Amino acid sequence: MEEVPYTGGEKESLKAALDRHRDVVLWKLQGLDDEQVRRRMTPSGTSLLGLAKHLGAVEYSWFCETFGRETEPLPFDDDDPDADLRVEPGETTEEIVAFYARARAAADQVIGELDLETRGTAWHGATVTLRWVLVHMVEETARHAGHMDVVRELIDGATGDHDRD
Repeated sequence: MEEVPYTGGEKESLKAALDRHRDVVLWKLQGLDDEQVRRRMTPSGTSLLGLAKHLGAVEYSWFCETFGRETEPLPFDDDDPDADLRVEPGETTEEIVAFYARARAAADQVIGELDLETRGTAWHGATVTLRWVLVHMVEETARHAGHMDVVRELIDGATGDHDRD
């Protein structure tokens, strides 16, 4: 598990914090079968795999679209606010995990190439800096990793944010 450096620079520390939570997202999927990662565990339909799909979409959106980079088609639908959280019957676990990995890699490229003060345009039209996007994505990923903690515990009793072997 990556640690945030105690004396690191701002960008390095923000990236390490994001990576720490990203790794938790993947860890929460490990050791479960396809039915378990798809299992809807709340009345609103929250599943581990749906949260991973959502996080891949928002990584692409916030890091790539905001700063004028291309993305693959994203699962957002103005008429269906939960489309990016729902796992469709034809989507495989492997496809969604690979989507998350590609989104993370694309975001990492943006993070590596831009300065914290670089400005972009968010999906809702506001001007934001890379710093703001990094802070927001640490918050977003940590929030959903927390949801995944609860969902995973309900599925098989596993708790924690990393393997403690």
